[in-house]
Amino acid sequence: MTNGKNLRLFGAIALVGMGTMLTGCKPDLPQANAQAMIQAKYDQMPAQSVSITVNQDALKAGAIAKYWTMSKLYPNKYWADFTLTPDGKKVVKLVNGSDVIQWRPDSLTDTKFTVVVMTVAANHLKIKDVKPLQDEGSGKSAEFTEAVNLEGVPAPLQDIAHTPGNKLSTKRQAEFVLVGGAWKLGSVN
Repeated sequence: MTNGKNLRLFGAIALVGMGTMLTGCKPDLPQANAQAMIQAKYDQMPAQSVSITVNQDALKAGAIAKYWTMSKLYPNKYWADFTLTPDGKKVVKLVNGSDVIQWRPDSLTDTKFTVVVMTVAANHLKIKDVKPLQDEGSGKSAEFTEAVNLEGVPAPLQDIAHTPGNKLSTKRQAEFVLVGGAWKLGSVN
């Protein structure tokens, strides 16, 4: 009789196990683990500088912070050249490789003109705001925010980075796949 009970118990356990396998029950993937996997992928990529769009207000803020000084004012009174200062060269570089910002708006009232500078500090993007994971067929997916990392960037330049025209974060989606019973990051879109 004991063998019969053991046999029935073993059969019930096997049946539950087969049912779980056939219904596609997946192991849990905690949100914190998903975020850690995404961040690990970003940490493996090369660190990058941050592109900062400099508008008229940011140009003034950079001059106040002594990142650049006006080196030439043109006869039309709204074109100017701004040369990076030694302190400025420690925190920004120009996309064209020079050390002169060529400020060339269309008119004295043109507030849409911008130039782009790059941070000297290079960092890995940061992952934040991972949304709850969703089942997607045999995998899972989660939306998250990919944000630039301004560590090592002085406060005045961080303030400039937060002026209109700068995009400091992007919404992305991560896809996770089950490989050998363990969750792996498949792709980021």
